[in-house]
Amino acid sequence: MRFTAIIAFLLIFTATRAQKVQITLGPDEIGENQAWTITLTVQNDRLKSYDNFPDIDGFRKRGTSTQSTQNIINGQISSSQSIIMTYLPLKQGTSTVPDFTMKVNDKSVRVTGKKVRVGPAVQQQQDPFRSFFDQRGDDFFGRSDNEFVDINDDAFLALTTNKDEVYTGEGFNATLSFFVSEENRAPLQFHELGRQLSEILKKLKPNNCWEENFNIENIEGEAVTIGARDYTRYKIYQANYYPLNTEPIVFPRVSLEMIKYKVAKNPSFFGQNRKEDYKSFYSKPKTVTVKELPEHQLKDAVAVGNYKLSEMMPSTDITTGKSVSYVFNISGEGNISSIQKPTVSNDANFEFYEPNVRMDIKRENSRVTGTKSFNYFLIPKEPGRYDLKDYFQWVYFNLEEEKYDTLQSKLTVYVTGESTKNEVIEANDDGSFYDKIQTADNSLTLIQDNSWQQTVFGIFIFLVLASSAYLVFKK
Repeated sequence: MRFTAIIAFLLIFTATRAQKVQITLGPDEIGENQAWTITLTVQNDRLKSYDNFPDIDGFRKRGTSTQSTQNIINGQISSSQSIIMTYLPLKQGTSTVPDFTMKVNDKSVRVTGKKVRVGPAVQQQQDPFRSFFDQRGDDFFGRSDNEFVDINDDAFLALTTNKDEVYTGEGFNATLSFFVSEENRAPLQFHELGRQLSEILKKLKPNNCWEENFNIENIEGEAVTIGARDYTRYKIYQANYYPLNTEPIVFPRVSLEMIKYKVAKNPSFFGQNRKEDYKSFYSKPKTVTVKELPEHQLKDAVAVGNYKLSEMMPSTDITTGKSVSYVFNISGEGNISSIQKPTVSNDANFEFYEPNVRMDIKRENSRVTGTKSFNYFLIPKEPGRYDLKDYFQWVYFNLEEEKYDTLQSKLTVYVTGESTKNEVIEANDDGSFYDKIQTADNSLTLIQDNSWQQTVFGIFIFLVLASSAYLVFKK
């Protein structure tokens, strides 16, 4: 019993020291020359992952800094780790920090926004120690004014495609990347990438294409070789496009602003050795030509790509009147989302129901692949031997052979049992009206004269109207 109580106490103690995540917003009011911050703090755990900090209208992201602490009190260890995002105001006025959600260590944290007022610049309180180094440090080390110089950068922004010419409906990959040479010595840094990318994509995305976005979440460098030179490529945006018509796909020139630091001409241990500046990098325009598909009665409706068929059926020995499932799987590379179901029609031998559809899409290595499955239920009505290729066919344009091709079933089913095609008629109840047809008298008779009833009804109506008129005039 005592041992159980000790275990329970330890579990409660551990729970009280579990991970705690806190996101703190800066003050409600700052000066135009002051910074505003959002601080993300994780206590009693390591900060393993977190989302991007939000973009705020009226502020510009300055960058992040980290801070960690560890306390030992009465033998108990507590720790915390913080990431601080600094924002610089762009102008005076009131800005709204919207509500936002950040994912920290795979857990979502909801933060309520606020309004921040940016007032006139305020005079900073002088730090006596900083004053000493600011005023005398340079003289002490023999420099009165440090000069910052701009270093030539060896980097560029480029939009590339894996194809220069495609058929209508044929996919091609477009990637917007920032390349930095291994020989580059200029300090560069991304900033406000989310806001910039939103504006860039408004210009880049063509209106006459279906898009399959690769949804790049983390920008990581990868080594590539261009010509004989080594670069690090940072993919910013990647998607596969599928033209809907023969209009050329035109990607215009876009720009990406980067933080580029100027470095001190005479760097030292003390003081500032680099100064923040900005530079815009521009991509070159790019055009992809679109060819028309060869003439075919279905050329405006077929899928384009490289596909194959796989099919599943519990058994090819089936019985009339009993439903059975049949799965028609189309898999391969292409615009999986646009694949249409095979056209299947009912006849005297089978009754087909609308299929259940399932789709799996995979985007990787500049390719979009996947499977679209159509699960049919069919009911055989006549016994016999049937080739399902007479019912299930799917036409597409084969890119490998550059011609139209057909995927058709290879299964043969054997139907046993009694014919059921007349059961539908027998099962219908036509009602009592039709049941009396056989016993009803079908001889011709003269229609009876009911004119006396009409005369009596007319006299009754006249008397009612006369009585009403008498009462009205009497009053």
